[in-house]
Amino acid sequence: MRILFTVLLSVCLLSFISPGKKKIQIYMAGDSTMQLYDTAKTPQRGWGQVFHEFFNNDVEIHDMARGGRSTKSFIAEGLWQKLIDNVQKDDWVFIEFGHNDHDKSKPERFTPPDQYKANLIRMVKDVLAKGAHPVLLTPIARRSFDKDGNYHDSHGVYPQNVFDAAKETGVPVIDLDKQFTGVIVQMGVDSSKSMFMNFGPGLYTAFPQGHSDDTHLRNAGAEQVASLVAAAIKEQHLSPLAEMLLP
Repeated sequence: MRILFTVLLSVCLLSFISPGKKKIQIYMAGDSTMQLYDTAKTPQRGWGQVFHEFFNNDVEIHDMARGGRSTKSFIAEGLWQKLIDNVQKDDWVFIEFGHNDHDKSKPERFTPPDQYKANLIRMVKDVLAKGAHPVLLTPIARRSFDKDGNYHDSHGVYPQNVFDAAKETGVPVIDLDKQFTGVIVQMGVDSSKSMFMNFGPGLYTAFPQGHSDDTHLRNAGAEQVASLVAAAIKEQHLSPLAEMLLP
């Protein structure tokens, strides 16, 4: 009887122990500017790769971005469905496309502006249907200066389509196109190269001849973009994510 009493008491005590706190889940859908890279093979980084550095341990990030994808191809290849199948109630989904959507040279990913907007709205509605929280982001700015050192935007109407989709669905939007443009312009023509895959020869083993790419990011650029997203989360009071940001 004494043994039985001890066993029952142990069971009762265990029933009062609260389970471990569930981490907040963030899923990320996007292109090469967001995705993960092998740090042993390339200096290229996606901003989603360093996003976790801005949160405490109560947040878990699933970077499912894939290079070369637009909203059209991300959906057509089943990548979006794979993501949404994993999303649960109260999770967060950050959606950033646009670089490949306006690429007319590749019909498999070219997405006209009206369809781009419709695809974003579809994605948002899919997330909302799971009881989760979508956040739309405009595509990150490119380093784009003319011969006189004047900056010019290369995304056309696509960032506005993101705002229109956000307005129609009532979800938050983060303007990386505008905010990252500000950083690039402030740094100037030469210094801003440090954020991108734009460098001379002899710096990286994987690129002995150097590289000239003003779209994709190195670590400094990825950190900068991720910091802009973190700042926007705080400014827009996206709770409880805002409370999970590190000081």
